[in-house]
Amino acid sequence: MPCDVGRVPIGTLLFVRVGLSRPRLIVNPFRVTWYRVPWWRWMMRAVAAVLLGIMVLAVVTFLQVWWVGREDHRPRSDVLVVLGASQYDGRPSAVLAARLDHVLELYREGIAPQVITVGGKQPGDRYTEGEASATYLRQRGIPPDRVLVLPEGSNTLGSLTAVAGLMNSRHWHTAVLVTDPWHSLRSRTMARDLGVDAVTSPADRGPAVHGFGTQVRYIIREGIGYRWYQLFRQASPPSATTRAV
Repeated sequence: MPCDVGRVPIGTLLFVRVGLSRPRLIVNPFRVTWYRVPWWRWMMRAVAAVLLGIMVLAVVTFLQVWWVGREDHRPRSDVLVVLGASQYDGRPSAVLAARLDHVLELYREGIAPQVITVGGKQPGDRYTEGEASATYLRQRGIPPDRVLVLPEGSNTLGSLTAVAGLMNSRHWHTAVLVTDPWHSLRSRTMARDLGVDAVTSPADRGPAVHGFGTQVRYIIREGIGYRWYQLFRQASPPSATTRAV
């Protein structure tokens, strides 16, 4: 029986019967050709795989920032901690004022009996972020002895390190962190790494949550800052900073 072996597709098993003998395999079904692929194709595939991995990690990170920013935890705690932002000669910026208004709400609900305001100052400033925040809260009804000022820290990690030291000295363990929604994941992670049993209750008003473009910009910035901290255990790189309003 005639058979055109040359037309058999690769990977097809072909048996022929010769006389009365058993069928005999005359075409190898497995032709290994991967090693013949040029090296530059393997390089392109490797680069594509790395880029895909980075893209997936970025998407997961931004979703984490967004998800934690939507959470609002208000358990009874030892202290409320409001993280600093820009102030102008003692007057809180719009970003900081939104955080402070949220702290007032939590304090009046009885979430915690004490408030810590934290944040240093820029060169040339007369007031620290912590001092401006404390003045704002005291003027709106929180007793002076219920507000503790920590005029330290030029970034989130420095501020929370000071907070953790103060809480440890007073044998406080639990804290509700008040900041912007998209800052919640990074600040909570840092606080827990420092030994503080922390949750977040973000301010749901203010410039950080106004407008889709603004929110995307903050989420991207915080995603970069979060991964930077995870990798290096350091504050965010300068390129990941955004001026307060």
